[in-house]
Amino acid sequence: MKGLILSGGAGTRLRPITHTSAKQLVPIANKPILFYGIEAMRRAGIEDIGIIVGDTRAEIKAAVGDGSQFGVRVTYIPQDAPLGLAHCVLIAKEFLGDDEFVMYLGDNMLEQGLERFVAEFAAARKAGGAQAPVAQILLCHVDDPRQFGVAEVTSDGHVVRLVEKPKDPPSDLALVGVYLFDPTIHDAVRAIAPSARGELEITDAIQWLIEQGKPVRHEVLQGWWIDTGKKDPLLECNRLVLEVLEPRVDGDVDGASQIEGRVVVMAGARVVGSRIRGPAIIGADARVENSYIGPYTSIGNRCSVVGSEMEHSVVLDGSAIRDVKKLTDSLIGRNVEVHTSQQRPRALRLMLGDDSKVELES
Repeated sequence: MKGLILSGGAGTRLRPITHTSAKQLVPIANKPILFYGIEAMRRAGIEDIGIIVGDTRAEIKAAVGDGSQFGVRVTYIPQDAPLGLAHCVLIAKEFLGDDEFVMYLGDNMLEQGLERFVAEFAAARKAGGAQAPVAQILLCHVDDPRQFGVAEVTSDGHVVRLVEKPKDPPSDLALVGVYLFDPTIHDAVRAIAPSARGELEITDAIQWLIEQGKPVRHEVLQGWWIDTGKKDPLLECNRLVLEVLEPRVDGDVDGASQIEGRVVVMAGARVVGSRIRGPAIIGADARVENSYIGPYTSIGNRCSVVGSEMEHSVVLDGSAIRDVKKLTDSLIGRNVEVHTSQQRPRALRLMLGDDSKVELES
């Protein structure tokens, strides 16, 4: 079985961060979102992975390389324009061949691994017969299914209809963005026409399979699922991942500092005269001095935080925060400088792109 990860999107909902960086490389707990998907595939036994890449292909290639750091082989498949998920399958045909494959949205984050999802599909295929599935989709119960693609399913696990953002949903089961296919999907993506928005929709391709009498199974997600395409969901995802952090201190923490709860201080980091209350992570070669780092905060590599207070925030590599009180619910890009020159404001909520400089005045 092969893997196909879709990482060609422009990330417009995360601008200005994504003006200069791929959205799939924005870190959750100091690890790029894309890496979580690659690692999930590897744990499920998938070692041959294709990655759909768009305008940020050079940056993604530089970060992922040939895949050997993850124990996989990576093939890059360029997509010149975002023409839909089914279009990704269409252009990946040479890589996929006649193999079964998992398709995974590169900005998705799941608590559940892929092992069970893949094993269930393999078992159903092995059982054979008329009910052997050609596809399997992952679904999640949601509060307002009108915002999603929604599946209508039977009691024995087969999908009978997919509806995109219905006014009257047939269920509360939304498509998560993880799919399993056998080679029949290639017939489907060639048979469908572009939707009203000019894209080849994977929901239309799966519906085509259903209308051809092909069995499509579903599994219901265990645990949380977050689309990290916006700031607040990304911060929430960071919180959830930090909740299960295994604490460790590989850097230097002086005697005047306090470390409380689940905290990771990475190698080369220095904590001086500061209080860090987890869950939190301090990146490699970062410096935290005379500061308070509160829960659900990720400080990137080579960052400097001096005389400041922050919580529930993500700060990317190389940024400097000085004399800021109090920073909360914020996403700070790479190589950003934020400092207060005079009287400090009560609280700040910021979303800053790479290489920004912000001076706060009273």
